[in-house]
Amino acid sequence: MRGRPGVSSVQARRPLKRSAGRFARDRRGASAVEFSILAPVFLAMMMSTFEIGWFYFVNSTVDGATLGISRQIRTGQIQGGAGFSKNEFFDEVVCPRLSYFGDCSERVTAEVMLFDSFADLAIDNSPTTCRDDNPEDVENIVVDPGTELQIVRVRICLIYRTLNPAIGLNLATTEGGERRVTSTYIFRNEPYLQNIRDET
Repeated sequence: MRGRPGVSSVQARRPLKRSAGRFARDRRGASAVEFSILAPVFLAMMMSTFEIGWFYFVNSTVDGATLGISRQIRTGQIQGGAGFSKNEFFDEVVCPRLSYFGDCSERVTAEVMLFDSFADLAIDNSPTTCRDDNPEDVENIVVDPGTELQIVRVRICLIYRTLNPAIGLNLATTEGGERRVTSTYIFRNEPYLQNIRDET
């Protein structure tokens, strides 16, 4: 076997083994390597958790706004206002409840529709109209709170941008990469006219 004169092959391999052993025991930089591997996973999980929390906040806010508006209609507070109009309803009743998410005129729609019976309501398959739909459909949204004992459906749509669209929930997405959150509430108006007469 060829080698250095007077040095056996076993002796030649010993320095290599010592170097390999020192390299295996050397922990310098291990934390940086581990962090570079785990940090992206940790940050992705943290952002996803935060995004889910943000979604539930948005969803609960829209549901709460729909419920509050429906209560005002059901008890006759909206109908009893002087000079009620669709614009006044939107500006004075709907927008104050959802102003946290930006300009209402760009993000929110509110529909209030009457039905003769619950059977008619059940067969109505019309989609909720949102701000990114056909402008003519948005302009022609119905807002009719009716009068006492009538069946009413309130539908609200909010378009909002997720905090991190790359990790955001798989919701209905607009062309601009935003999300739709809708809420619906169905009820029959209370006999509020009798209450008004009793108070007077």
